[in-house]
Amino acid sequence: MNETPTVRNLFLSFFRLGLTAFGGPAMIAHIRTMVVEKKQWLEDSTFRSGVTLCQMIPGATAMQVTAYVGLQSNGLRGAAASFIGFGLPAFLIMMALSALYMHTRTLPVTVSCFNGLQAIVVAIVAHATFTFGRSWLTNWQGAIIALLAASMFGFGIHPILVILIAALCGFGFDSQQPAAVAVVSKRKSYDPKILVYLLSSLTTAFALLFLMRREWFDLAFLMARIDLFAFGGGFSSLPLMFNEVVHRHDWMDGLTFLNGIALGQITPGPIVITATFIGYLRDGIAGAIIATIFIFLPSFLMLVTMVPYYDRLSHSPYFNRALRGVLYSFVGLLLSVTIRFALNISWDLPRIFLSSGAFATLLFGVELHWIILVGVVFSVLAL
Repeated sequence: MNETPTVRNLFLSFFRLGLTAFGGPAMIAHIRTMVVEKKQWLEDSTFRSGVTLCQMIPGATAMQVTAYVGLQSNGLRGAAASFIGFGLPAFLIMMALSALYMHTRTLPVTVSCFNGLQAIVVAIVAHATFTFGRSWLTNWQGAIIALLAASMFGFGIHPILVILIAALCGFGFDSQQPAAVAVVSKRKSYDPKILVYLLSSLTTAFALLFLMRREWFDLAFLMARIDLFAFGGGFSSLPLMFNEVVHRHDWMDGLTFLNGIALGQITPGPIVITATFIGYLRDGIAGAIIATIFIFLPSFLMLVTMVPYYDRLSHSPYFNRALRGVLYSFVGLLLSVTIRFALNISWDLPRIFLSSGAFATLLFGVELHWIILVGVVFSVLAL
């Protein structure tokens, strides 16, 4: 093993990787290549255990893995440096794209581009539904929970309540348990006082936002809630984000939300970077910064809190059953969001062709950025 990386080294290494972080969870393979094979910061067994943990808790999986690597390599400061370094390129690019969108969204060429990208977004979410369903729905109990979740969401029941009901169903329906994998900690401990300080700072930040401007507090609190229920990676946050932003708070219409997701797909980093777009349209640069911080911070704190206790928790049958119920429910939630997104689009032959073609090419493993590039060209010429 090489010597412990510095905080600066972690930040710069993950910043460079974050510039090309297309593909969401697929980036985990690139992170492993850098961390395990090239720089040898972690043993492969430790890295794989960390990936298992990051898949079980809320948050964008690739972002969580970077925090885990930093935590194991250089404690809490290393976790923060890795996490921020990896996500910063996506934030900066999304800020620029959001500002460009605000100034050009009425131009004919921009309208044509987003008309096509909206159809591609439907295909992307449909593909995520299919992929997660194939991976997670391994028995008939899981299929029942997924369909129940889709029905409840379709009838307007709040997604958080749907998730809690699914967790309770998991207790009664599912007796399977995933294989427990212990997290092997390279650094056995870190100063718990630092974590207490961070949690206190988080509480203080909420209080200050509430006192300074209620709209900022509402935005931060909403993003924090979405992050805490984003099991299974960034796509699973879309149902809750869509429901809260479009239907409950009426901050934008469904098509504008789809445009934000489309921009998130051409930006490196996780799809939840769409929060930057939402924050920017709601309250400019300040809104973008607040939304971005709070869509990532709660899950980051959960990760660094759970690492020392993961081995014990992963062996709990009650935890595993509830977790499976939650994962099943997200398949249903994604299915309902796919339908809702599709209903927001005025379908014609070019859009049907573009959406079905994007879905088919995703099934064959074509990289998403190529699909979007071809889709933009097709949209300008045909829509």
